[in-house]
Amino acid sequence: MAKQQDTKKLFEDLSGTGKSIGVLTSGGDAQGMNAAVRAVVRMGIYVGAKVYFIHEGYQGMVDGGDNIEEASWESVSSMLQVGGTVIGSARCKEFRSHEGRLKAAHQLVLRGITNLCVIGGDGSLTGANLFREEWSGLLEELVRQGLIDEEAAQNNSELHIVGMVGSIDNDFCGTDMTIGTDSALHRIIEVVDAIMTTAQSHQRTFVLEVMGRHCGYLALVSALACGADWVLIPEMPPEDGWEEHMCQKLSESRSRGSRLNIIIVAEGAIDRQGKAITVDNVKDLVVSCLGFDTRVTILGHVQRGGTPSAFDRILASRMGVEAVLALLEASDSTPACVVSLCGNQAVRLPLMECVQMTQDVQKSMDEKNFEEAVRLRGRSFENNLNTYKLLSYHKADSKLPNSSFNVAVLNVGAPAAGMNAAVRSAVRVGIKEGHKMFAVNDGFEGFYKGQIKEITWGDVAGWTGQGGSILGTKRTLPAKHLDKIAEQIRIHNINALLVIGGFEAFECLLQLYEARTSHEDFCIPMCVLPATISNNVPGTDLSIGADTSLNAIVETCDRIKQSASGTKRRVFIIETMGGYCGYLASVGGLAAGADTVYIYEEPFNIRDLQSNVEHLTEKMKTGIQRGLVLRNENSNENFTTDFIYQLYSEEGKGVFDCRKNVLGHMQQGGAPSPFDRNFGTKIAAKAIQWISRKLKESYKDGKVFANTEDTACLLGMRRRTMAFQPVVQLKDETDFAHRIPKEQWWLKLRPLMKILAKYKTSYDVSDSGQLEPVTRVRPKKAD
Repeated sequence: MAKQQDTKKLFEDLSGTGKSIGVLTSGGDAQGMNAAVRAVVRMGIYVGAKVYFIHEGYQGMVDGGDNIEEASWESVSSMLQVGGTVIGSARCKEFRSHEGRLKAAHQLVLRGITNLCVIGGDGSLTGANLFREEWSGLLEELVRQGLIDEEAAQNNSELHIVGMVGSIDNDFCGTDMTIGTDSALHRIIEVVDAIMTTAQSHQRTFVLEVMGRHCGYLALVSALACGADWVLIPEMPPEDGWEEHMCQKLSESRSRGSRLNIIIVAEGAIDRQGKAITVDNVKDLVVSCLGFDTRVTILGHVQRGGTPSAFDRILASRMGVEAVLALLEASDSTPACVVSLCGNQAVRLPLMECVQMTQDVQKSMDEKNFEEAVRLRGRSFENNLNTYKLLSYHKADSKLPNSSFNVAVLNVGAPAAGMNAAVRSAVRVGIKEGHKMFAVNDGFEGFYKGQIKEITWGDVAGWTGQGGSILGTKRTLPAKHLDKIAEQIRIHNINALLVIGGFEAFECLLQLYEARTSHEDFCIPMCVLPATISNNVPGTDLSIGADTSLNAIVETCDRIKQSASGTKRRVFIIETMGGYCGYLASVGGLAAGADTVYIYEEPFNIRDLQSNVEHLTEKMKTGIQRGLVLRNENSNENFTTDFIYQLYSEEGKGVFDCRKNVLGHMQQGGAPSPFDRNFGTKIAAKAIQWISRKLKESYKDGKVFANTEDTACLLGMRRRTMAFQPVVQLKDETDFAHRIPKEQWWLKLRPLMKILAKYKTSYDVSDSGQLEPVTRVRPKKAD
């Protein structure tokens, strides 16, 4: 508690009064840049600073004039859902010269701008750092030339720089994700899913080129997300003789009944000698060796286009707020920093250390030290590559280890997008580990009825892009059927259990663990993977399926708001799912630009409702045309969606009219997002490897016996790490009556939403999502 009080006191000292902040976007555009600009502008105004748009990047800073324009609260309205960058971006050769930077310094001093927020790639951020290093010398030169006086130089003596990385390539070291990457993956996967249908129809092979001249992240993750047969990236060129191996794999895939093949090539793909591998090279190879009907598709700039995903909007909003806080804290001794994402936290890293690491990656590649290049890319990239290798290649006649263990996989609870990707990953990694894998249909209901059968490598082909649950899922808990479930475990000699599902899955594993004292058959390694759109499972910050649902909510909100484009002053009341958990409503509200979000975790009364209506009414009078109010379905049993709709309709008469929408089960449907496919794939692989270790540890005297707490675990993301946590230890963290964790990290994001919606609210620095906000984190080279 003392630490929280200290950080709150610190924030009170961080006033922006008398300060001016300039925000610019530079280099290639990326979806989510506008969300970052919006967050910087609104957070800057919130703390009392003046904020300026610098149009057309560094070129606008050099040219000055109308290119540098003071921003208002209303000027960033309706920017959140727009792709590209509204304030423009341009390559600027002039800024690379001393004379160009001198002109830029003059333009900033004329407006008293001494804080710069730069959104761009490593080149843009490096230029900003050089500008900062030269600042005092540039001011002296301007004084000598008589362009500014000594007083102006004194008043503007320090220039502070904070960077945010906007790049679809995710090629900047120090951050798990750059702004725009997730949206680019959405564009790629949309195309791949569409191509797979026509490839299936005609038994074709498609070779797709995706962006990534120096970084293979997009190619690697999209290959993982769609189950591509082969991927070629610059960081890890294929071994010599890859042509024969690839053709052999494609041939075996067809012989197992597959009607299509997908090969993904990064535009910068090379072989071990550094020679470029093009999509045309790959196509010619497949045609000449196998005679397959083969087509080439180059995605190009479609990857940069379209609206930003929910993830990118939230990421950019969090980073924009954090950037303003970093500028307010900066002193003359503070190095320029870049706001990054580490796990599930926003952190600040020294800018030039990250730039140096990024340059070291390219240096390692130039020196053909590819293992080092992969290591420098970071833990996330390395994990993706290792998981792809684990899942991608399996010769039908290859000799696999034979563990003689049987592992069962089942889904429990409501369907969630990404469940099928997790099952596919679990089955294939299990087979690679030497286990015999069994699929259980219809959850524990199917289990006690004996709906259990062996599942093979080929059975799960094409599952990654499928929504819902192919295995079938039920909410049935095992407590009433323990004897029958134990009997089925004996009949099929099940040695371990992987349960993929929501809160019910957690409860199921808890019941099985507690039944070990009466049923020895349950003394086997058991693991649950959280998969639910509600994101209400204890022990994890994120669940499989929640990202897909958020995107469905945000896309629908965009369309609903657009429907009122010809209507003056309209407020939409929208009900989301989630049970008693307000995650979807709160985080969806942040991503959609909601004015108010009502949830169970934050009680509200009639006075709060009245205050919200009055706040929205005042905003409407300032020129805002549309309002958005989200309500979690179980936020309050008396203040229903109908009640709130009627209240707003009545109180807003003469100022705005209202419409209501209940989104319903559309939030559960659709193809899984790239994030959910990737997340499900990786954590399922990790879970099976954990199960393998526990099986070996607990195998004694010819049988498996596992009865300790650490053999019945939930695998979840906790801040920056994936952790296996005994389910019995999670009981104290759980509100079973309302089926939610007692503490939920995303509640710290709610003040951000309120600030960006123009509410005056208490804001703790730690609410930005950092564990220790004022601590600067050094990038780890081997992370």
